[in-house]
Amino acid sequence: TLQIEGTGKGTQVTHIVANRYFELNDIYAERDSLKKQASALTGDAKKKAQDEAENLKDKKLYRTHFGFIAQLALFLNDTEIETVKDVMTYNVVNVTYKAQLDMIPTLKEEEKTQILAWLKEAREYAIDAESSKKKHETFGKYKGRINNYLSKRGYNLTKEREEWKKRVE
Repeated sequence: TLQIEGTGKGTQVTHIVANRYFELNDIYAERDSLKKQASALTGDAKKKAQDEAENLKDKKLYRTHFGFIAQLALFLNDTEIETVKDVMTYNVVNVTYKAQLDMIPTLKEEEKTQILAWLKEAREYAIDAESSKKKHETFGKYKGRINNYLSKRGYNLTKEREEWKKRVE
């Protein structure tokens, strides 16, 4: 997507992204191993051990997330980093944002800004998700937040979807 393959820069970025996936795999494998060990326990001890496994995973994801972005920043500018993030998350930010704008052409600028901010926040979490399914679940949670926000601002989303469908057809 960045059209840098076959260059030193492309090789470095490829290694950084690949290493991130290896790192994510290690973090989730450790969590799964700890949860498997916890399954031998019972009651409160089991729940506590499972919670500790999740907390450890979250701590490691948090600590390593910004390092990943910093490593990319050694070779890429902000726009290129955004592109890498989009590729890692199936371009859901752009697809969803454009769909929202198409569905509700009357959105105000502050509403557009809020929607895009939440989608980009979702992307930060989705980058570190353990699977495609989990990445999409992360975005689904934020899409629900966006829908609630728009409903509270007076939009009838059912009607907006119906009108959008008519326009598309």
